[in-house]
Amino acid sequence: MKSLVASAVMIAMTGFSFSQLEEVNGGPINVPSEGIIDGVYIQEHIPTKRMIPYEFVREADVIWSKRVWRTVDLREKINQTMYFPFDEYDPSGNWVRNASRWSLWTVIKNHVLNGDLKVFSPYNPYAFRMLDGDQFKYPIVAEPGKNYYNDSVFKDKLFFYLGSLGPESDKPLSNMYGEDSLSADGTRFIYPAADTLWHLSKDIVQYRLKEDWFFDKERSVLDVRILGIAPVIYSRTPEGQITGLQEVFWLYFPHCRFVFNNYFVYNPKNDAQWMSFDDMFWKRQFNSTIYKQSNTYDRKVESYRAGVDALMESEKITEEIRTLEHDVWHF
Repeated sequence: MKSLVASAVMIAMTGFSFSQLEEVNGGPINVPSEGIIDGVYIQEHIPTKRMIPYEFVREADVIWSKRVWRTVDLREKINQTMYFPFDEYDPSGNWVRNASRWSLWTVIKNHVLNGDLKVFSPYNPYAFRMLDGDQFKYPIVAEPGKNYYNDSVFKDKLFFYLGSLGPESDKPLSNMYGEDSLSADGTRFIYPAADTLWHLSKDIVQYRLKEDWFFDKERSVLDVRILGIAPVIYSRTPEGQITGLQEVFWLYFPHCRFVFNNYFVYNPKNDAQWMSFDDMFWKRQFNSTIYKQSNTYDRKVESYRAGVDALMESEKITEEIRTLEHDVWHF
């Protein structure tokens, strides 16, 4: 009798936990259905944990600061926890995602579509070739209370940043007798609709970060705050030839923390110690190179260094920040 009662309580608690987790986190959890746990225990710490706020900083306490922009290359092994697992679309147009964890792009895209994250265009609308979107001046927003799925105007604007339309067919539709299909008035041919080509996880080759390093004399620490994050894809010609890199959009990172805080990051050494994406950025468990710092000319490193010299310049900037912290405590 006691075992039956215990089983009933466990099933009820499992169902309750499942419903609660679904409300907190739209991502995968190890309770695929009521009464089923895909593991030894319910992984509820990350999906339900509260975000740790930043320490308050007064302007008067900051005695030194430096703004830098970084590139996180997803080809590097240490950064591939952001890159995998891949998502895809099946022939019916359904978005297929991993059942246990999502890539960083899948998390971002899901919450952008739902209206939880505000997208900022990387392009200046008055000078389209000017890339100053990291200043968060050009938001792409839906009407209040709406999102990608129920705001047609917002949907058209946002899709420009989330994907593209495939090439149009030069062959009109044919009916069952092999004749070309005509419009209702018989004046024009009907062509098949162009395929929707979404940006997928495999298309994201880099992330760019905008961050401020500063020394807080009130706490006597050298600290860093990430201000923005931008996914990067290859820019291609209509024939598919790669011509360079292209920022998809910018996101304000303090807003992203509320989302990243509740999604798992894979730990290759211990499945019982998965952390969140917010933890990963907070602990700086990624590798990156500096491609720009605040300077007189507002120029990037690549404008005056190339190849290995650019990497050496990035290391030089990093070493200057480390040296500053060392010199503060050198007596």
